[in-house]
Amino acid sequence: MKKAERFQAFVDYFKQHMPVAETELAFETPYQLLVAVILSAQCTDKRVNLLTPGFFEQFPVPEALAVASQDAVYELIKSCSYPNNKAKNLIGMAKTLIEKFDGEVPDSVESLQLLPGVGRKTANVIASVVYNKPAMAVDTHVFRVSARIGLTTRAKNPLEAERQLVKYLPEDTIPKAHHWLILHGRYICKARTPLCNECGITAICKYFTLNKPAIEQTKKPG
Repeated sequence: MKKAERFQAFVDYFKQHMPVAETELAFETPYQLLVAVILSAQCTDKRVNLLTPGFFEQFPVPEALAVASQDAVYELIKSCSYPNNKAKNLIGMAKTLIEKFDGEVPDSVESLQLLPGVGRKTANVIASVVYNKPAMAVDTHVFRVSARIGLTTRAKNPLEAERQLVKYLPEDTIPKAHHWLILHGRYICKARTPLCNECGITAICKYFTLNKPAIEQTKKPG
């Protein structure tokens, strides 16, 4: 199967079977999503969603967060991974939003990366989810799943994977394809034990083709 055909089959399947694909992070404003995505680094969305209601009650806008003490922020996020570093970055992010962007979350990947705690992946998430821009955020799920399926080939890092995905995905599907890959990786194409017997895209999946005999032996009788 040619790469373009694999991508088309991937898009066709998920358009039909997952027409609605959205982030599982809870948010109401661009600022809230930015905070949530910063917190989500090496932390589950479920954990972040437990933290953010109390966080946003105390720091509902960047102006409130910008004048907060690092200790106060730390206390609210200490059950998250790397709380000291994230507390520092969150305050720095809020200060930079006010100083450079009048308190508004910018819509370009380049501008977003000027904010402390915001790398390319986070910037792509905000540009894609908030502003519906054709930005492909590559996290661990996207990197793993796209390689397993065969959408990416020998990508050495997230940036290489991003470039390959953006090259072949129709531009209007890129924001949604990010979530297709994340959700597929989270619930079906799991890291240690992919649930191939429950997967609907095995016909286009390189991993399944290579491991088909072993996978079929795991099928339950009947």
